[in-house]
Amino acid sequence: MNNKNTKKQNKEIVLAEHPSGVPTTDTFQINDIDMPPSAALEDNEVLIKSIYVSVDPGMRGFMDKGEDDAAGNKYELNQPITSRSVAQIIDSNDNSLFKKGDIVHGRFKWQKYQIVSTDDIEKVDPELAPISTAVSMLGIPGLAAYFGIFKIGQIKQGETVVVSGAAGSVGSMASQIAKITGCKVVGIAGSPEKIDYLENDLGLDKGVNYKQTEDMQAAIKAACPNGVDVFFDNVGGALFDAVFANINRQGRIAICGQIAEYNEDNPPKGPRPMHTLIKKSARMEGFVVYDFSDEFDDAKKQMAEWYNNGQLIYKENLIEGFENIPAAFIGLFEGENIGKQMVKVADINE
Repeated sequence: MNNKNTKKQNKEIVLAEHPSGVPTTDTFQINDIDMPPSAALEDNEVLIKSIYVSVDPGMRGFMDKGEDDAAGNKYELNQPITSRSVAQIIDSNDNSLFKKGDIVHGRFKWQKYQIVSTDDIEKVDPELAPISTAVSMLGIPGLAAYFGIFKIGQIKQGETVVVSGAAGSVGSMASQIAKITGCKVVGIAGSPEKIDYLENDLGLDKGVNYKQTEDMQAAIKAACPNGVDVFFDNVGGALFDAVFANINRQGRIAICGQIAEYNEDNPPKGPRPMHTLIKKSARMEGFVVYDFSDEFDDAKKQMAEWYNNGQLIYKENLIEGFENIPAAFIGLFEGENIGKQMVKVADINE
C-alpha cells in the first residue's frame, strides 16, 4: 500500500433520498470513506484525484425513482452520484497510456479519490484550452451546443436564431456559435446581469429578460420582426410556447433541455405543436449529444480554434470545495449561474 495515500482524507457524496420538486440539502449525504489503496490497482486501472466536478440540470432526472434509461443513468439511493469531471492520475497500473500526473476526464463518482478503468477515461490536452474546459466549452455543454446548432438547427448565415437559457453553459455556447456563423441571435435569460452579459460580453443582437416581460410572445416578435428561423431550446414550458408562436416557415427547433419541467411532478400541459409544424413545414427534434460521438474530436478542434482566436469566450461559475457540490447543483435551479456551473475540488499536484 502507498503510505502517502493513507494520509489523504477521502469523502463521497451519495443520493440520500429521491427528491420531490427541487432537490434540497437533504437529497444528499456526505460520507467519510477509506482511501482506495494503490496496491489494489489491477491491469488497466488508475487511481485519480478529482479536480473539477461538473453539475448540470439534466442530472435532476437521474435522481427520480424508476428504471434506468438506455444509458443506465439512474442514481441509486445511498450510492455515489456521478457527473462529468476532470481528474489527475496519482497512481497508474497502465504506464504505456496513462501515467501518473496525467489529466483526464470522464463520468466519475462524487468522490475525492477513486479507482477507475482506463476504458472510462480520456486524456485532457492542456494545449487546446484550460483543463476545466474539458467539462464545459470542450465537454458535453459545448458539444451539445455545437451539434444542436449545426446538426439539428442547420443554421445558415443571415437567419434569426433564438436561444433560451442563453446565459447558461450550453446556451452561451450555442448563441456564440450562431453569431460566428453570421446569424442574428436573440437570447432569453432571467436577470439584468445576464442580459448585460449576453449583449455586451457575447455580442448578441438582443437579450430578453423573461422575468421582467409580461408578454413574451410579443417580446419575441418585437426582437425578431422577420420571425424565428431556428430555436435552440434549453428551457421548455411557457418560453417554448412564446418562441414557437413566432416560428417561421421551414423553421427548425432543437430541443436540448427542458429545465422548466425537471422538478415538476405534474408538468403543465402546453399548446400542442403539431398543427403549426404542419402549417409552417417546420421541424422539431430532440437530441442527446452522444448521437454525434463519432464527430467529437473534430468539434473540439473547431471550438478550441474559435476560443484561441478570440471568437468564442466561456465563463465559469466556479465554486470551491468538495462539500459544496450539492449546493452548486441546487443553485442551478435558482438561476444563479452565468456560464458553466462547476466545483473546484483540488489543485493539480496538491
